[in-house]
Amino acid sequence: PLALLGPAKTHPEVIIQAVAARDRTKAEKFAKANNIPEVKNSYQDVLDDSNIDCVFIPLANSLHFEWAVRSIRAGKHVLLEKPSVANATEAEILFSLPELSKHDGPVLLEAFHNRFYPAWSFFQSLINPTDVVHVSSNSMIPWWGTSKDDIHFNYNLAGGTMMAMGTYNFAALRMAFDADPEECLSCDVTPGTEGVHAKCDYDFTARFRFPNGAIGEAHSTLKGPTIWKPSHVTATHKAVVVPDELLPADREKVQSREVTLHGIIHGIFWHRIDVKDVFEIRSKDDGSVIRKWTEQTSHKTYSFNEAGGQFADLPGETSWMSYRYMLEQFVNRVRGRETQHWVSGQDSIAQMKMLDMAYEKSGLGVRPTSEYAATVA
Repeated sequence: PLALLGPAKTHPEVIIQAVAARDRTKAEKFAKANNIPEVKNSYQDVLDDSNIDCVFIPLANSLHFEWAVRSIRAGKHVLLEKPSVANATEAEILFSLPELSKHDGPVLLEAFHNRFYPAWSFFQSLINPTDVVHVSSNSMIPWWGTSKDDIHFNYNLAGGTMMAMGTYNFAALRMAFDADPEECLSCDVTPGTEGVHAKCDYDFTARFRFPNGAIGEAHSTLKGPTIWKPSHVTATHKAVVVPDELLPADREKVQSREVTLHGIIHGIFWHRIDVKDVFEIRSKDDGSVIRKWTEQTSHKTYSFNEAGGQFADLPGETSWMSYRYMLEQFVNRVRGRETQHWVSGQDSIAQMKMLDMAYEKSGLGVRPTSEYAATVA
């Protein structure tokens, strides 16, 4: 309901027409609870209905590829739950489908909802990726928020913490650096040990090398402490010389910046952007520090209007969740209108390559490729 049903209620161009599930009884119960007019007997029945323009695919990760391909080939626009697929092999096939390159072809979007939220855009405006030398990102779900039988802990369903919460952390690193990692330096995991749980990470800590020697670190767990802690990403800049016309010719002003976005996933519930700038006045002759001070500010941006500046006129309301901001852009793209934010196919492929890189380094191996991939010409 949070991902689509709620946002759809406030979008005048969206109608939730039908739902399908492997268990029709569950689908009927869901439809009744959410006032959905139709219940289809199968996923294919949804695709065969010419009155349906778009589909949302929130299935287990292992099923994303097959049903995204089937949907696109049925001419449906697709909002695809993240991670988009199980691995980079599937991603390269899916996002390279010829149907997607047609002028009037289907729209495919990986549902990275948090990237559409105003706080994330404002966070990015406060950093200079070329000067960022270190990024860290953490997230967690308390132990009581998951159970052993969840799909996140089923290897056959392409489960694992990196595939769940971790995909947010990895994307945060990539976006803060505005680059893709060159190498996964380490990836320590706590995996399951038996049955379908084997090869599924309950938690992970990964370290990546980005261009120019920059380092990105990510950590998440689905078995965290009892008390929930907000997710965050911190971007640390190298010291750079900044202009100051008031200084004598033999001195220079140097700035080091650290920017942290607290609440990277569901910003509407709570978020805060902290900016810490450390300034030094140095001698150009010997580099000695003559004066040093720190300036700190905090910001909250629940709408683009609150963000102000270049964002002030972008659509949105303070009551909108990140899913609603994403839906706004998805509908605009489907309608052929301008979109201010998007997750491209190449972006989604790069995201899966990063996940594969970490799983390979961890020793757990890449999540299995769908048998359906062999049938896609």
